[in-house]
Amino acid sequence: PTKPRLASDLEGSDWIGKGQCQHYRDIPPTSGDEECLYWIRFLTYHMAKANLSQELYSLMFSLDWVSIKARIMGPAPLINDYVEHGSILDKENSDVRCQFQEFLSQSAHHLEQRPFPDVVQLALSQPHTSEVYRQARQQALNRAKGGKLYFDLINKRSVESLSYLVIHPHQGFIYSACFSHDGTKVASCGASKTLKVFKSTSGEKLAEIQAHEEEVLCCAFTYDDRLIATCSSDRKVKVWNAEQGKLLRAFAEEHEEQVNHCEFTNTARRLLLATCSNDSCMNVKLWNLNKPSSQNTMFGHFEPVNHCCFSPDDSYLSTSCNDGTVKLFQVSSANEWKTIDVRSMFADGEEVIVKCSTWSPDSKRVICAARNAVLNSKKKADCSGHLSWVQRVQFSNDGSKLLSCSDDQTVRLWETQKVHTSSAIGLKRDSDVLFNNEEIIVSAADNCNRLQVSSREGSLIRCTCLSRHPSAVALGQESGSVQVRLHTRHLATLQGHTKTVLHCRFSLNGQTLITSSEDTTIRVWKWQSGECTVLQGHKEQVRCFSLLSDSMNDSSLLSWSFDGTVKVWDIERGERLQDIQAHQGAILSCHVSPDRCLFATTSADKTAKLWSVEDGSLLKICSRDGKGGMDSLHGGWVSDLHFSPDDSLLVSAGGYIKWWSVVTGEALQTFYPTGSALKKIHVSPDFSTFVTIDNIGILYILQRVV
Repeated sequence: PTKPRLASDLEGSDWIGKGQCQHYRDIPPTSGDEECLYWIRFLTYHMAKANLSQELYSLMFSLDWVSIKARIMGPAPLINDYVEHGSILDKENSDVRCQFQEFLSQSAHHLEQRPFPDVVQLALSQPHTSEVYRQARQQALNRAKGGKLYFDLINKRSVESLSYLVIHPHQGFIYSACFSHDGTKVASCGASKTLKVFKSTSGEKLAEIQAHEEEVLCCAFTYDDRLIATCSSDRKVKVWNAEQGKLLRAFAEEHEEQVNHCEFTNTARRLLLATCSNDSCMNVKLWNLNKPSSQNTMFGHFEPVNHCCFSPDDSYLSTSCNDGTVKLFQVSSANEWKTIDVRSMFADGEEVIVKCSTWSPDSKRVICAARNAVLNSKKKADCSGHLSWVQRVQFSNDGSKLLSCSDDQTVRLWETQKVHTSSAIGLKRDSDVLFNNEEIIVSAADNCNRLQVSSREGSLIRCTCLSRHPSAVALGQESGSVQVRLHTRHLATLQGHTKTVLHCRFSLNGQTLITSSEDTTIRVWKWQSGECTVLQGHKEQVRCFSLLSDSMNDSSLLSWSFDGTVKVWDIERGERLQDIQAHQGAILSCHVSPDRCLFATTSADKTAKLWSVEDGSLLKICSRDGKGGMDSLHGGWVSDLHFSPDDSLLVSAGGYIKWWSVVTGEALQTFYPTGSALKKIHVSPDFSTFVTIDNIGILYILQRVV
């Protein structure tokens, strides 16, 4: 928009009053408020130009300003402000500038969502020493007095984020991302059929190109960053002007199958483009951009070629193939120079697919990855954070940054000096938690198939539960057996289930253990004597169950299954009392309200339903498409939920953790974990503390701010 009068006044007077700053910081603009939108975008620029350092500090070190500008402009321009004005801000406090910049970079993919997330809740996940956290904590305390819900992550040290920037540039899988050679830009492409270019410091979008008719599988910069090549499932190879996004060349006639990878030469001596494809024979080609057809075809592979890579001096091209070999071709002659048989490094009979390869800087060594094994390498660091398959990684030219892209629709940038080999143990999502006054005891199997207090089990542990009296732990195993232990001492082995044990729970007095299994049955054990009652009726695996009362005199049990039904049982008599056809898909969770009048279910059919305990009647449906659909903004299936003690609130877990009003179905607060697919959430009796584990093994302990 045209610069408003106030901008000229600012430049002329070199001063802006604090009231004016407060006005534009605190009052959100409307879409028609051109002047306000201008100031949201350019206020920091004018303050810096007018040498208003104190006003700039006050503005940019404010969580209020972060919330307003990110909501209107998105996170990239805001991150860019901290980069552009970093030298000014560092004179006041470089630590605070870094804290705000890191918070925005790590939360960028959340700040692009609609509806816009609560920035205060996001900021409560920052370290306790951070100014971002201090402001968020103070605002949360103030708003909590008015009834607003906020939750503090109290085990922050175990939830370290190693990526310094997370970007969500595409809808759909991201198949490739690459640095420009000067390190200032990143290009990405994927299932959206588009090519995007953005700043590596802030994620600010520089270009967006509708590149191909089908999925774009790879992109690459030239050595001088002036051109970008793309290749696609549509069998075409295209070359674009990196600044303007203009199509310069399109090679469409030679590859007969999808083109998997493209790469330019590394030096200015001779500009060539290499491509490789799923073609049956002529699957590796070299292109001179001044010619309408390929300059050379390299023969030797007879199965799909996944990757090609020039040596640093451009003398050789390495190719990685499904036939289990890496071939090295002389670029000048296009002749095969050497074949590396990677299959010989594996046991006979194993299928070996070589996914990619790269060269050492001196061109003397080739490193390749095959079948998830990296050859000629040693583990240096763990970079955990992606939620799905990682499609490509690349170092910046100076080695200071690492770029990765994934099927989780994000591009992540990592600082290589800050990543490290992990000594932490990844936890499995099946867990149990005991809230004992101020103490929180978590029982969970780790990624080494161990409990912290037990030796290695012979069969994989699938579920655990704790007993108060006696203080025992039960381990449900993949073999169908159940182990009962007291610390390191073995108490009992319960045999009966024929398939994996999915859930287990002790009765209130600890004398009875109830288990459910993939074998469609529920078993009620007097575990000290081995006596067992079998409940049969479900047609598919019994996902879980719940006692309808904590009273030792009430023997009613609610069970739910992948067959879409909920059943009510009398476990003392072994009788089925009710049979409810609840969902079209598998039921993922079911919980009873504290007053025992309601129970809620969630399902793979993407609905949550509220039922009457008394007669099993349906009271309310919360679906994805409904006006108050609980899982419509949940980031995935809703896998677990709990009622608050007064029946007014519901907490659910799935892609995120969300808190809801039972009466209105309104979402009241959201917590975004580092990972995803939260399987279970444990809630303290007073509904103030929440414990869960995500799909990459990170433990979260959240406490309500009051």
